[in-house]
Amino acid sequence: MKSRRIEIKWALIFTGMGLLWMALERACGLHDSHIDLHPYLTNLIAIPAILVYVFFLREKRDIHYNGEITYKQSFISGLIMTLFVTILVPFNQWITLDYITPHFFENVIKYSVDNELMTLKDAKAYFNFQNYLIQSVVFAPVVGVITTAIVSRFIKAKKSN
Repeated sequence: MKSRRIEIKWALIFTGMGLLWMALERACGLHDSHIDLHPYLTNLIAIPAILVYVFFLREKRDIHYNGEITYKQSFISGLIMTLFVTILVPFNQWITLDYITPHFFENVIKYSVDNELMTLKDAKAYFNFQNYLIQSVVFAPVVGVITTAIVSRFIKAKKSN
């Protein structure tokens, strides 16, 4: 595990960033008064998420590989970090939905039904902890692999002589 300290550190940073993002969304009203904007604005989390991967892979390159990293080394490191992020998903969802925004499901169900986007039955089946947890556990590794693949193309560096 000592050799994976950087991956664990950045997975924790990524998780913390996600929690801060959720707190920001709630503070901006995206979980209640402006819930109609939530499906659009929540996707902006991609910007800090990608930045976390960039900073992680740069640190990995500069510290662990002395400034020179191959695509394969970068990609494998990103996959390992993604694994740790995925392991932390249940914790992240629990903190978000129990402490940061405990009324989110009630609000989004009410909004969906009031605006005739879903029936009450369908909204309750979709907007619940179990469904969000499953979606997050599937989404995290898929997006993590894609992000890692793209960022790794740009993170390579050769030492200057």
